[in-house]
Amino acid sequence: MIFEDFARYHGLIINSVVPFKWVSTPTEDHPRKRNGRYKYMGDVAWVQNWATMEKPVMWRTDRENTLSPNFIKARDHASTDRDRLAVKASAKAGWIMHQTQAKEHPYLVAKGFVDEKMPVWESDGKKLLVVAMRKDSCMVGCQLIDDEGGKKFLYGQVTKGASFIMDAKGTPIFCEGLATGLSIQAVMRANKMRYAIYVCFSASNMKEVSRAINGGIIVADNDPSSVGERIAKETGKPYWLSDTVGEDFNDYHVRVGIFKASQSLKKTLLSFPSKTLPQSA
Repeated sequence: MIFEDFARYHGLIINSVVPFKWVSTPTEDHPRKRNGRYKYMGDVAWVQNWATMEKPVMWRTDRENTLSPNFIKARDHASTDRDRLAVKASAKAGWIMHQTQAKEHPYLVAKGFVDEKMPVWESDGKKLLVVAMRKDSCMVGCQLIDDEGGKKFLYGQVTKGASFIMDAKGTPIFCEGLATGLSIQAVMRANKMRYAIYVCFSASNMKEVSRAINGGIIVADNDPSSVGERIAKETGKPYWLSDTVGEDFNDYHVRVGIFKASQSLKKTLLSFPSKTLPQSA
């Protein structure tokens, strides 16, 4: 099977193949969005449809090697370029953070945090909420969120294994998005429990981050595709999941209020073995 047919089988819409880097594409189930991605390296490639797949799947050519010397040379250069881009993105993230000011932001207000102040970067007339991303204590990039909730990472940055940590003094709690993390923080404070919240930015990366840390719980999104719950189960950790399809913990928090949300999460927290029960603040 050629690569284009393999990508089409998994729902990706590709007009022309761009090699050597991750490329976002529309999908058959979301043709107006870029909900798919692929990375083509000539004789091997990876594709992922975010709506149906928690991780990329690999394609390998079933033909004899027909790569030209020029293609192979370009591929080797691309690998070096990726390393350079990662370094550049890390430096840019640090520069952006130095330009930020702690302010309120429309995205936070829309998610129920009217008085919350976080780093905001004003660029080209836009006010972007900046979420620092670190891996092994080093800043590798950041997520930028606009007024309407549009999100993007810096070009070339490392995302695998990176997270945004909120406090680091108690029970590890892993989630996907910033708003979910803020809701978790609110209910943990209401429960007077210590916490270390890891915002991981995607379900697959939540699995990557949580595997390196002992204990803790997963707060999963109840995706229609069930990706969030599948990932939570694969971690082997206790997990919380909304009773309503399409909700994450922030949606649940806004819908039921702080008391019910705090009691619901506390029930999952208390599913720990007794020796790893979270401590009160």
